[in-house]
Amino acid sequence: MKQMRETRQESGRLTTVGGVRRAVRRLAGIHGVPAELRARLVVSVAAVARDELAQGRGVRVSLAQAGAGEKPGAGAALACVLAPVGTVCGAGRREFHGLPLPATAAADGAAVWHLPPRTPGNGAAPLPEGGAVPDGEAVHEELRAVLDRCDAVEAEHRLLKEELEETNSGVLALYVQLEERDEQLRRAHGQMLRELEDALRPAPLDVSGLELAVHYAPADTDAPTGGDLYDWFQLPDGTVHITVVDALGHGVRSTGAALNVTQTVRTLALEGHPPGTIVERASEILASIDPQLLATVLLARVDPEGGEVLLANGSHPPALVVREDGASSYLQVAGRGVGFPLPGSEDVLRARLAPGDLLVLYTDGLTESRKDPLEGEVRLVESAVRHRRRPIEEIPEAIAEDMHTVVLHPDDTLALALRLPRG
Repeated sequence: MKQMRETRQESGRLTTVGGVRRAVRRLAGIHGVPAELRARLVVSVAAVARDELAQGRGVRVSLAQAGAGEKPGAGAALACVLAPVGTVCGAGRREFHGLPLPATAAADGAAVWHLPPRTPGNGAAPLPEGGAVPDGEAVHEELRAVLDRCDAVEAEHRLLKEELEETNSGVLALYVQLEERDEQLRRAHGQMLRELEDALRPAPLDVSGLELAVHYAPADTDAPTGGDLYDWFQLPDGTVHITVVDALGHGVRSTGAALNVTQTVRTLALEGHPPGTIVERASEILASIDPQLLATVLLARVDPEGGEVLLANGSHPPALVVREDGASSYLQVAGRGVGFPLPGSEDVLRARLAPGDLLVLYTDGLTESRKDPLEGEVRLVESAVRHRRRPIEEIPEAIAEDMHTVVLHPDDTLALALRLPRG
């Protein structure tokens, strides 16, 4: 104990836990140790003393000012020492766990508690040396201090709980505001996408003697369109030209590629190029604009008066015709698409529609939703036959709903239906 001043108060040899408690209370009272700290000190010293006393050794308790050279007074730090009477082998290596007030082991086997210095307002008035506080009164004072501390902690906990509830209420209100803001943004985003999609669509076509309707759904619900696109317009001779394009990829880039194809095809058709040459010519033109562009193309030229249909194809799924009586067939035309080697339609297929006959043009997203095109083509026939007599504006979406009852991989989907009305 070289770092301690000469001990000023020390008990005699103690042999009971009760005696230890009384000695600690007396010495702590002399030095004005606060009641709550004194309670922790009493419990801690008694716990260590109990181990010593159980081994038949007596102990001494002392309370001194720590630090040589310090003047005695209210500002000096204190150290409480519990020293066993006699020699304890290996005592300096002892460790103390679970004490209300931490202790350290001195080399001579003593347990030392370092107490904070008493400052004005944080300690009880010291008793004169040799004074004493009745043990019952001291215990009562310690208990009251502990209860006061518990009450203070409970009050602090209650305050923190109220502040937390208030904070949670504020956070919840913020979440509500953010949700409302997100909903506003979603609505604005959806409106913007719908407007952009409408801008990409050709104007509705009203041609006497022909019913037309289309359904489109992008693979990405956050994108207005993908690589599937269509175009329709009436030529000067009264026939209706329809283009269905499926450009490689998804998203905005494929949309740009599909737009390039439809606009190029429109220009060539209006210049008078026959359907059988348009796919090849469009591929030649677009090769210098976008060398990476790959797209399948299906062209249909329909005469509303006579019902004649001309079909040219570049690697695209075939058109489906469903007769008024329910008979059906795929109109197959060989060819290679825009950007493919040797592009162009190998032939032009001629067919004729009678009143009530339905022609369905589509992209592979409609029939390949289950990764089996042949199974998809069978289901497409069944769906088109089932819905062939519905109002034309309902047919494309009804077919898409049937085809997408199970979707193993999402893809852009386009379904376009035209029909010669019954008389």
